This record gives sequence, structure tokens and C-alpha cells, in this order.
Amino acid sequence: MTTFEALRDLDLPVGVVVTDADGVVATYGETGTVFRWASVTKLVSALATLVAVRRGLVGLDDPAGPEGATVRHLLAHASGVPFDAGAAISPVGRRRVYSNYGIELAAEHVSEQVGTDFTSWAEETVIDPLGMSTVLIEGSPAHAASGSAEDLARLGRELLAPTLLDDELFAEATQVVFPGLSGVLPGFGRQEHNDWGLGFEIRDHKSPHWTGASSSPRTFGHFGQSGSFLWVDPDARLATAFLGAKPFGEWADRTWPRLTDAILKEHSRA
Repeated sequence: MTTFEALRDLDLPVGVVVTDADGVVATYGETGTVFRWASVTKLVSALATLVAVRRGLVGLDDPAGPEGATVRHLLAHASGVPFDAGAAISPVGRRRVYSNYGIELAAEHVSEQVGTDFTSWAEETVIDPLGMSTVLIEGSPAHAASGSAEDLARLGRELLAPTLLDDELFAEATQVVFPGLSGVLPGFGRQEHNDWGLGFEIRDHKSPHWTGASSSPRTFGHFGQSGSFLWVDPDARLATAFLGAKPFGEWADRTWPRLTDAILKEHSRA
């Protein structure tokens, strides 16, 4: 299989950028077109929150969200709050409940501590420093960004060779936080070990999954219901940004793992 053969029969606009830490490795489609990112937005919001932690303005163990929860719980989807606004549906730290609301609560806490609205903070600390000129967050910090695959790949390069976070904090963010929690991975069902870091989904040994069979268990990233993803494989030393015009569905279940395996086979730096 050639790198992008899995996309040959897709009848929809997409933009794909494969990158290593030094620059673009391969591209396909409309890489400069602005598409909706949906939940891939969470990667920008998590990074902006962690910059505030690095600067000493926010603590991961600051109380935030429901009683007993912290910023750490909110970023790791372990606070027990539901997908959308509402009362907690699980005790804090008991299971992994994927939640837009939890990310929004974390963003509210950051905004209060840094003294500006969260979108402005994300622009100042992540979007502008990384040169992501097409990226806009117009609404929820959990799902309202849009931008090009080229700019999403810039985020991927940052996550391959971090400059915004120190090594210790970055390692904590991209390793499993609160190990052993079960929960539902949206689109892929219940996972006995539904592993997450601090805003980053950890691939580990989840099955089924939206990355490839050959993806390292250390792979981290996020996908979005708009038909979007960014994965970062630190063992292959590659990241791939995918954006498209069709919402997530069976086509993505079928295509994304094949595409990922082809990219890793062709371009891995391991």
C-alpha cells in the first residue's frame, strides 16, 4: 500500500500532513483549507492550561469542578462530570467519563487565575507562539476550534519536540493519569483501561481504536467528531494531522487505522 492509498476512494475533501520534529514529511489533499477540529480543540486547550501550570499561575491539584475534583481530574476526564453541563454522574476518580464540560470547567479555572478569557490565553500561549495563523477558537474550548491541517501539524511538531512545557510536565501530560480507570471511548465503545493523560488520549492497548495496529502504545493525541485527528507517535518520531469535511463515522473506522499503518510503514523514524 502506498502512503495515501487508503484515501483513494474517499469522496470528500480532506487535508493530511505527516510531520517529524524538523518539518513536513508528506502531504495529501487540501492541507491549507480551514476545517472544523471539533474535539481536537482539546489538545490546544490542554496545552494552554499546562502552560499556565508551568508558569505557576495554576496548579494541577487546584480544586476545580465538583467537590473533591481538581484540574488534574478535569483534564484526565476523571472528575465524574457528564459530557455536557450538569451534576456529576460518577464519584471523582472512579471511572473515565469523557466530558466536554470538564474541559470547559478547567478552562474557566484557568481564566480566573490568569485574569483573561481562555481563548485569549490560548492564543497568547499556544496558537500565536506556534505560528498557527489559521486557527480560531470561536466558542467552547472543548470543541470549537477550526484551522488548517498545516497548522494542526505545527501543533504535532511541538508535541514531538516540546518548547512550551518543561520535560517533566510534558512527560506527565502524555502518560496515563489515574491508571486503571474504565470508561467509554466515544465512537469505539467501552475500554477496560480507558487511558488518558492530561487532555491527551493515550493509545496504550485499546481495541478497537482510531490509530493503527502498528501504532506505539505510547501514541497520544485526539480525534474529533468533525472527521479530524492528530496523533503523535514518540517511538516512530512522527505526527499526523487529518482534517476533513465529513463527520466521523464508519468511513473513519475503516480508513484511519489503514492510513496510520501505511504512514508508519513508509515514514517511521524509529
